[in-house]
Amino acid sequence: MFSSAGIAETYFKEAGIDICVANELIPKRAKFYQEMYPDSNMIVGDIREREIKDEFIESIDDDVKFLIATPPCQGLSTLGMNKHLDQMQSDPRNYLVFDILDVIDKKDFDYILIENVSRFLTMYFPYKDSFYKLEEILKDLYSDKYNVEAELLNAKDYGIPQSRPRAIIKMFKKGKKWDWPETQSEITLKEAIGDLPSLESGESSSLKFHNAKTHNEREIEAMKHTPEGCSAIKNEIYYPKKKDGSRIKGFHNTYKRMRWDAPAPARTMNNGNIGSHNNVHPGRKLSDGTYSDARVLTLRELFIVSSLPEEWNVPEWATDNFIRQMVGEAIPPKLSFQIVNLMEKEFNND
Repeated sequence: MFSSAGIAETYFKEAGIDICVANELIPKRAKFYQEMYPDSNMIVGDIREREIKDEFIESIDDDVKFLIATPPCQGLSTLGMNKHLDQMQSDPRNYLVFDILDVIDKKDFDYILIENVSRFLTMYFPYKDSFYKLEEILKDLYSDKYNVEAELLNAKDYGIPQSRPRAIIKMFKKGKKWDWPETQSEITLKEAIGDLPSLESGESSSLKFHNAKTHNEREIEAMKHTPEGCSAIKNEIYYPKKKDGSRIKGFHNTYKRMRWDAPAPARTMNNGNIGSHNNVHPGRKLSDGTYSDARVLTLRELFIVSSLPEEWNVPEWATDNFIRQMVGEAIPPKLSFQIVNLMEKEFNND
């Protein structure tokens, strides 16, 4: 449910999982999914509409054992418009989780995975006579049938060179086993992408997907005078400017370079914007005192820090911006793989 482009499922086949039916609201994302997973039945439309939900449920055979649901997080994300509890409660996107319950009630899954941004675990939903966290609601409804466990996992703790917290709720039948993945050492940005060729704005390389986006000269100038780990917003002379030359105001994490000695910050849907949050390549100091790589990460670098294949076989029609948006909203797929791969071995057909 809420499949988007299906990035979470990238390595599911390695865990013995085949997604037989998926649902996505936006046709372009559904098209991407269909081309990436041609054996899956994609149902395009709003799951809140009765005929779409009925079609989805009727397409799920009785022997299907696993449900994954990743409801839209824009109403919850700290980078979204909704900052306070009353705002989150008034955003209809935050209630799509209850459509998941309709499907759970009508089918007999062994395992259910619900995934979202970290605030998903702390938000209160209206239920019965009051407001409760989702974990509390699920336990009240399903504790007789399912174990319900919730954790906040950060991708950087599981072998992925990106700090990206994700809320994970697992439901699994009584008598079944589903462990949590073990933590691993952090991978720094230098270890992950430090061996790739340096590129300036607009430059290309011989490596697939390792081509730098073109930025405007004002942004380039500001970032060329900004060291690793720092924001150009704080520069006294070479600060970000508007077309009229006036100073751009921003937060301390905008127009900011990443650090070589740490995992990448969370990649958002706006990861192609040099002025957005923590998006600029760390760079290296040059002999003239300026810094190289005044640009955002290339797609190849983005794939690496997001645990996607470096030469990912995506449809040719998918644009740079579209791919960046899809990757920016998704759980790093090697994290979702590690979670589902720990389902009972009987399920994995081992």
